[in-house]
Amino acid sequence: MKGFKAKAIIAGTVILVAAAAIYYYFALPAINIHSPGFWKFIIFVFVAATIIYALFNARVTEKQRKSKTFGGSVNGFGIEFKTRAASKIFKVLAALCIAVIAVFLIGSLLSSEIINASKYQKLMTVETRNFQEDIKEVSYDQIPILDKDSAETIGNRVMGTMVDLVSQFEVSDMYTQINYKDKPVRVSPLQYGSLIKWFTNRSDGIPGYIRIDMTTQQAEIVRLEEGIKYSTSDHFGRNIYRHLRFAYPTYIFDDIRFEIDDEGTPVWICPAKKYNVGLFGGVTIGRVVICNAVTGEMQDYDVSEVPQWVDKVYSAEMLIDLYDYYGTLKHGFLNSVWGQKDCVKTTDGYNYVALEDDVWVYTGITSVGQDESNVGFVLMNQRTMETRYYEISGAEEYSAMSSAEGKVQHLGYEATFPLLLNVEGEPTYFMALKDSAGLVKSYAMLNIEKYQNVAIGDTVSECEDNYVKMLSEMGVITEQPKEEQQVSGVITRMVQTVVDGNSHYYITLEGVSGIFDVLISENPEIIMYNVGDTIKLSCTENGKVYEAVPLQ
Repeated sequence: MKGFKAKAIIAGTVILVAAAAIYYYFALPAINIHSPGFWKFIIFVFVAATIIYALFNARVTEKQRKSKTFGGSVNGFGIEFKTRAASKIFKVLAALCIAVIAVFLIGSLLSSEIINASKYQKLMTVETRNFQEDIKEVSYDQIPILDKDSAETIGNRVMGTMVDLVSQFEVSDMYTQINYKDKPVRVSPLQYGSLIKWFTNRSDGIPGYIRIDMTTQQAEIVRLEEGIKYSTSDHFGRNIYRHLRFAYPTYIFDDIRFEIDDEGTPVWICPAKKYNVGLFGGVTIGRVVICNAVTGEMQDYDVSEVPQWVDKVYSAEMLIDLYDYYGTLKHGFLNSVWGQKDCVKTTDGYNYVALEDDVWVYTGITSVGQDESNVGFVLMNQRTMETRYYEISGAEEYSAMSSAEGKVQHLGYEATFPLLLNVEGEPTYFMALKDSAGLVKSYAMLNIEKYQNVAIGDTVSECEDNYVKMLSEMGVITEQPKEEQQVSGVITRMVQTVVDGNSHYYITLEGVSGIFDVLISENPEIIMYNVGDTIKLSCTENGKVYEAVPLQ
């Protein structure tokens, strides 16, 4: 009987270890007391141990009852004694499980903003800035006119044209917006279509990624010399989450994001959370692991030392949560619920602004209540967490979207969440208007402070012209004639592209700085020129060409 009991203990232990290993392999909890997943793992182990012990103890007891080794009353006394011992062990395991759950719940309460309102409110530092000084008028070839949904539509259409890829791969729905060579783009990796397709293609890896220019709506599949071997659709040790966990078992990773570096190399940006309040509260970012998606090589950085080319360290959702703590907890938690004195919060929704070679989250700030106006807006840097507040009252974003949609209600277009621009020194909402298929058809601009009047245009430049004219007629600004300058030189490069459905040539001249934009419909003779020809251009200061003439 002792041999049977020993075997039962060994078997139970083996099953428990196997169950814990399987749970860890798939759930991948961080071995860190700040990780809720770690506490769930401990609870799982205790519950599993209790169940396994109860089952094996019942089996041993039943075996003892049937045993012929002991006789009569002695056997009964032995069984009763062992049953009591088993009951005590079972109670100890159950008590440990309850204790762990209690620690988890108490830790959650002690980490909450209910008790630590002041600590939460100070997690983010906000600086009040001047709009005209910070937000310069941008060139319209740098404005992202697509939102994520439109980018997905275009990316899927491009993928559908790749006959050699579409049968084996799909496009991930990540579509991370980054700055790439001073252009706002969205990038998203391809992924294996299924487990079977992973088995047949895993040796070569994923052949490339989608890159979409957010200003021209042009998308391409960037094919790699060596395929991506570490991704979210890979399995076993090449799954990016498992690859990270086994290398950094104590790191509590936030959502990882796909990016490309300045050379176009695909990488995973993997921020590790930092808990600043108690066990589970006040989440920011402490470290960042950058993983090469092709080789799996990883580099670990303190959050303050992340390379400049990285754009997405703090998620938009985390930054918005941090600002809401800042705006609502100034006078404590109870005030944020009842009195709500001086309480402000972010509006529903956000967008991205490219500024100073970084990606910033833009969202409006409104008072805690039911009004439909903003008291200002914030820009929050996704790499550094720097936050800037601009005190400009005006329309809440969804009110502005409704105004724009009302202007084209006969067409049934839907407005994207607004971008914030500086147009003629005026804070301006800019929106793309999409049809039912998700394709951009026209554009809208409206003044943040005077949002009842909307300017519409089929192209960005036409929309701007209509908007400036509207502001001038309203007396908001005094429209100034655009200054024209003349430059000449030898053409060193000509690149044809499509912007807003119109064909353009971008031209550079020898010895002349800047890029000159020639709209072909207005200057059809440009197609007769080639690199090496000498040309004279009449243009605005930002490079928009009115006239192009040859020079002998």
